[in-house]
Amino acid sequence: MDNDQFDDALLRSAMERAALYGWRRLTVVDAARDAGLSLDVARKRFPFKANILLTLGRLADEAALVDDGSTGTPREKLFDLLMRRIDVFQQYRAGVRAALRALPFDPPLALLLGGATVESMKWMLSAAGLEVGGLAGALRVQALLGAWTVTLRAWDKDDSMDMGTTMATLDKALDKALRFSALPGSKTAGAAEGIGGLDGHDFSTDPSVDLPLEPSA
Repeated sequence: MDNDQFDDALLRSAMERAALYGWRRLTVVDAARDAGLSLDVARKRFPFKANILLTLGRLADEAALVDDGSTGTPREKLFDLLMRRIDVFQQYRAGVRAALRALPFDPPLALLLGGATVESMKWMLSAAGLEVGGLAGALRVQALLGAWTVTLRAWDKDDSMDMGTTMATLDKALDKALRFSALPGSKTAGAAEGIGGLDGHDFSTDPSVDLPLEPSA
C-alpha cells in the first residue's frame, strides 16, 4: 500500500467514524484500527487529527485542478473548479457535516483550517487565469472566499441527489463576486471578468458553516 492509498483508506475510515460518533470523539487511532492500518504509519502520516481534514482539502484541490482541457471564461472555470471540490466533499458527506458541527467548539482548528481555505482559493483563482498578488488579488481572494462560504452553507443543507440548490447558490454567489469588466491582472487573453465584491456578505470564514481546506501544494 503506497502513501496515497494509505491516506485514502484512513480518511474514509475517519469520515465514517465521524458520521457515527461525531468529530469530537474521533481519534486517528480508532480510524486506523477500523481500517486495519498500521498505527506507526498512521502516526507518521497523520500526527494530528486536523491532518484528516487537511488531507480531505488536498484531495479536493487535486480533483479540482485536474486539467481536462476545458475552456471558458474565468467565471465558468471558477464554477467548475469549486463544484469539483464540492463533489469530493459529497463522497464523505456525513463525516464532513459532523466536522462542520464541531468547528465552533474548536477555535484553534477553525483558525488553522481557515488559513488553509484562503490558500485553496488562491489556487482556484490562479487556475482560472486570475492574478492573486497585490491589493487587487487580495480582494479577489476574499470575494471568492465569500462565494465559497455561501455555497458550502447551501451544500450543508442540500439533500438533493443532483445538488441543484448548491449549484444555483454557487452560480448566484459568483455573479455577485464577479464584475463583468476587464480587470488588470487577468492572465486569460480576452477575459472580461474579474473578481469584485460580495454585496451583503461577510468575507470572513464562518467556522459554524465553512470547512476550510488545505491547498494542493
